[in-house]
Amino acid sequence: MLDERPPFRTLFPLAALTAALSAACATSPRAVPPPKEAPKALEEPALAAHPPAAELSFPPEEITVSPLDLELSGKNDEELFAIGTAAYGAKDFERAAAAFARIPDRFPGSPHEAAALFDAGLAYEELGKWELALERFRALAAGYLGRDALEAAFKVAECLYELGDLSKTHEALLAIAARPGLDPSSLVRVLTQLGVVELEDGRPDDAERTLRRALAASEAAASAEALDPYYPAQAEYYLGETYRGWFLALSVDPSTSDEEKLKETLEQKSEMLLSAQGHYLRAIRMGDDRWAIASGVRVAELYDDFRRQLLEAPLPPGLDEEAARAYREELRSRVRVLATKAVSAYEAALGRAARSGVDDLRFLGGAEEALQRLREALLDRKI
Repeated sequence: MLDERPPFRTLFPLAALTAALSAACATSPRAVPPPKEAPKALEEPALAAHPPAAELSFPPEEITVSPLDLELSGKNDEELFAIGTAAYGAKDFERAAAAFARIPDRFPGSPHEAAALFDAGLAYEELGKWELALERFRALAAGYLGRDALEAAFKVAECLYELGDLSKTHEALLAIAARPGLDPSSLVRVLTQLGVVELEDGRPDDAERTLRRALAASEAAASAEALDPYYPAQAEYYLGETYRGWFLALSVDPSTSDEEKLKETLEQKSEMLLSAQGHYLRAIRMGDDRWAIASGVRVAELYDDFRRQLLEAPLPPGLDEEAARAYREELRSRVRVLATKAVSAYEAALGRAARSGVDDLRFLGGAEEALQRLREALLDRKI
């Protein structure tokens, strides 16, 4: 029977793979430094000279008065605030925004001004009108002090993020982090959000440092007060995302015929997988359902991605048709464990989603289909 296998020389990737899979399927994460790459110089396009703008003329602006304008016309600040509150409660965010926005515009100095600015911003958020929400939150953050003004500053950063301006979002969050006397909950929150922005801005090294600062601040504050697990769990999740990015960036190519290089790559990938998995598992244990479910799905995807990358990698050199077929069969047999682990992780995440009522498609979209695909492939022994 042994004679039917390809010569051992052609199976060297499988020997390296066995060691890597043993490490990747371990339950204890290993702390390893991420792979570093030299920064690439950014090429800045030259600015083209523009000809003088031609003189433009516009027709007179037409001012229209909507039924909502007529309804709110003549109302005092008390009446506007009552209308806005009722409309917001009824999810009529257009009416709520219009009523709240009129208070600071028409009645500056009103005792309802600060609340109206904040509530107008919230109503505009619900409508997806991020520029208008930003205007209201900025006015509150700049003109007032206290907890509401701090929350408005966070909302300013949120609006800038939704508008796609990561640079200004980062600046706004740095300004919050620099405030003296920031309470522990707000410090964990702002550091977590800074780390997320840095990661999305293509700065994973900065993101890792900032997210670890957030978790350190969380641990330091845990003995003094009960912190909401949302932001510490988010920090752990995005640390997992950081290592997941490094994991995905490492390509496996047995066709190079360099056994040592392949072995090193597989070891690095398994270490990155373990580190990512470790942060996801810590997020799961923190108790916030949303980030626990997101982390569970990511753990499943890690194993499925690793399995797919190995199966789709180029063949080792020098294999004839029979040897290539034997190699593929042996490879599928050895990576089957990754598929079973992915199935277990998907089942746990989807089960928790069903129990908790979390249905965020950003995390769950496609998870049910992926689980079914893996189950069928395992039953048919296609993987």
